[in-house]
Amino acid sequence: MVGKTGIGKSATGNTILGGQCFESKFSAKSMTVDCSKRKAVVDGQQVAVIDTPGLFDTRFGKDKTTKDISQCITYAAPGPHVFLVVIRLGRFTEEEQNTVQRIQEIFGQAADKYSMVLFTHGDLLQGTTIDEFINDSPELQGLVARCNSQYHVFNNQVKNQTQITELLQKIRSIVRRNGGSHYTNQMFQEAERAIEQEKQRILKEKEEENAENKK
Repeated sequence: MVGKTGIGKSATGNTILGGQCFESKFSAKSMTVDCSKRKAVVDGQQVAVIDTPGLFDTRFGKDKTTKDISQCITYAAPGPHVFLVVIRLGRFTEEEQNTVQRIQEIFGQAADKYSMVLFTHGDLLQGTTIDEFINDSPELQGLVARCNSQYHVFNNQVKNQTQITELLQKIRSIVRRNGGSHYTNQMFQEAERAIEQEKQRILKEKEEENAENKK
């Protein structure tokens, strides 16, 4: 599970696993500061969920958060079958868009086919369908398209086994489509190389700009 601070990732993990596996309470700051992994038998299947620190947590720098989130690849060895990109229902703000962009930068384009969007706070729909909600936002449509066109809505306030069963069915569908494969450490290393190359490109541009200004 990856996403912004305070959107309900830990509560979502608890809903999936059917118990208080991750620390979760209403707070402006993230309860999760390191990756943590919990397992349970759900719907007759062994399921492992990895909770990750929230992106854009003001207590930590960008590099530390990126490094901490990257740990999830090790926790999920040999690799995760699916990334749940967790989004809180509501306005898809610029910060949320930046969060999604950061996730895609960290894990690279190869992660797209192993991803799906999981909307939390499903009670906020209030008569609107999830399809209508997505269709109102071109940015959300783009995100869903990148994530296998797969999405699901969770209401962590109610005990509803159907929402969990349906989520697992969608995840199994992604796994089947990928031939049972998973996101690998090699894919992650390629994403890291791409980030480093982009950093070097920006640095070079700044150096050239400074040199030009000094003339």
